Amino acid sequence: EACAEACPKAMLCIISNPVNSTVPIIAETLKKAGTYDPKRLFGVTTLDLQRARTFIAENQGFDVNTTCVNVIGGHAGKTILPLLSQVPDAKFSDADRDALTHRIMFGGDEVVKAKAGGGSATLSMAYAGAEFADAVLRAINGESGVVQNAYVESTIVPGCDFFSSPVALGPDGAEEVMNFGEINEYEQKLLEEMVPELQAQIKKGADFVKNA
Repeated sequence: EACAEACPKAMLCIISNPVNSTVPIIAETLKKAGTYDPKRLFGVTTLDLQRARTFIAENQGFDVNTTCVNVIGGHAGKTILPLLSQVPDAKFSDADRDALTHRIMFGGDEVVKAKAGGGSATLSMAYAGAEFADAVLRAINGESGVVQNAYVESTIVPGCDFFSSPVALGPDGAEEVMNFGEINEYEQKLLEEMVPELQAQIKKGADFVKNA
């Protein structure tokens, strides 16, 4: 509400969990205020991509700084879908594929366990937030070709009003919500399983405002 009143044209980069629901909450709040611009509202999913490229670089012996992994969907558990089939030059056994997919989906739980209940991901989340904010600022300042995955209003997957996929950024925010490309049968199955869960989390966020 404060953003709607004081800075309605701000780029809102939401990293507070549960992102799958907090982004719809903010969207509905801005709609009530008449200031909603879907191009300026982003759920930050960068941490999922950072974990994915780290785990895959370790598994494949790649340079983590040049490893790229497309991670789509949402930002919680099974809604996080890494597209390992798209990683250039990577070869995964079925066992590695399963283990890596699960580890990327539930990397946050791994951190909580490592901290023995003393907290969740903090330093890595700060790094992810800084990387995404830097990309938004570069696009605002006129740099072309800036693409980041983000959880935004989308029509990419029917029935999901919000979805994370590559987004081309520009001076006015999201210039284009891009498709996530070809996926294999394994990933298609995970996508189909994920959709109802993501839809429920989106609805929970929207209903929180609508029923307030």
